[in-house]
Amino acid sequence: MLVAGVDSSTQSTKVLLCQADDGAIVGQSTAPHPDGTECDPELWWRALAQAGEGLLNRADAIGVAAQQHGMVVVDEAGQVVRPALLWNDVRSAPQAAALIDEMGGPRYWAQLTGSVPTASFTVTKLRWLADHEPDSAARTAHVMLPHDWLSWRLGDRAHAPATDRGDASGTGYFSPATGRWLPELAEAALGKPAGLPRIAAPAEIVARTPGGAALSAGTGDNMGAALGLGLGVGEVVVSIGTSGTAYAVAAEPAADETGAVAGFADATGRFLPLVATINAARVLTVTARMLGTDVYGLDRLALAAPPGAQGLTLLPYLDGERSPNRPDASGVLCGLTSANTTQENLARAAVEAVLCSLADAIDNLADCGITAQRVILIGGGARSPAIRAIAPAIFGVPVTVPEPAEYVALGAARQAAWALSGAAEPPSWPLAGASAEYTAEPVPLVRERYAALRDATVAWGGAGTS
Repeated sequence: MLVAGVDSSTQSTKVLLCQADDGAIVGQSTAPHPDGTECDPELWWRALAQAGEGLLNRADAIGVAAQQHGMVVVDEAGQVVRPALLWNDVRSAPQAAALIDEMGGPRYWAQLTGSVPTASFTVTKLRWLADHEPDSAARTAHVMLPHDWLSWRLGDRAHAPATDRGDASGTGYFSPATGRWLPELAEAALGKPAGLPRIAAPAEIVARTPGGAALSAGTGDNMGAALGLGLGVGEVVVSIGTSGTAYAVAAEPAADETGAVAGFADATGRFLPLVATINAARVLTVTARMLGTDVYGLDRLALAAPPGAQGLTLLPYLDGERSPNRPDASGVLCGLTSANTTQENLARAAVEAVLCSLADAIDNLADCGITAQRVILIGGGARSPAIRAIAPAIFGVPVTVPEPAEYVALGAARQAAWALSGAAEPPSWPLAGASAEYTAEPVPLVRERYAALRDATVAWGGAGTS
């Protein structure tokens, strides 16, 4: 039997067709998405049709994993009311602050939903919709996440939309600890009741396509990657893609009232405490553009510079930031001298900045009792030789880089195979290829300078403040 896994990310749709018994890939394709912080869901559907041509119709089961948090609102007829607001849209930062204040503060939210909402969370986008587009809010009958909507479209649309614990846990109106919606929070944000998808069991078949293929529950992209990696309890993953994330599978729910750690659920019935940053691989591409080169040239330049870039330090909050919660922040380059203003040092500072930001995320997980003995590095940024070589010196632990793969789509395919099997646990799929191991002596001074710049910007009243 064959299963298909779909990764509908911010940038593109990827489809993998795999053997259900061992995960061997027999076909794959991709199609782009438009850039931006909002998107008409119909464009995701077209990209899925393009990437899935000749693949989806061969699958006995299909799983969809997609970018978390995106707000898809539809009317009573099931028509999309407005373009979806995506996770990286920070316009709802004032609404996030208002919701926190209105409902008991950070501790209340953390204890109830596992997370303190930021502008990324769906609940804040619902409040933004109510505040700024009241007519659209009034038309809204149902609220879905990107993966919910795509799975619903893949089915015959006669069935009610369904979601899973993992993706639901990123909305801000779901309790990971109990596995239940908190519809009163969604209503308080939107100003009216709205229909929410049914919460499916991890291995459930939620519907079938018109061609008869089973549809699994689907999940969010980070949960899909954890499933694709076969992540075990206590292993820490750092992913460097459009966003940066650090997360680990845990047996117990997290509730961090500082807001640094999102207490998500995973796709298997466990939990996935996670720290996310808005600025990751794009910092490298932007820096490469500034230097008149590409990411490969940036690698060469960064590796030619000494650790610490001769005192040059970059705060990489180019598009605002989620962790720490500084939606209005901008980037800061500090320590410029006539001696260190070289292309090599700027390239090195950019790489170190991305890694320092993610090292902070690993520290946040440690505050919740998850100590990294090693880091599994994935995402497009993990292909960078400079990232691979410098990461262990910044993280302070060995770094394992698995063979590059579409782990989100693999996780979605593995979930589809699990739903077909009816087994108690997901099928055991070996990782393709060998993993590379990287070690390096820690360079504490780099993180110390980064931390000093990060903390100083809070008091400046200019760039970097929230």
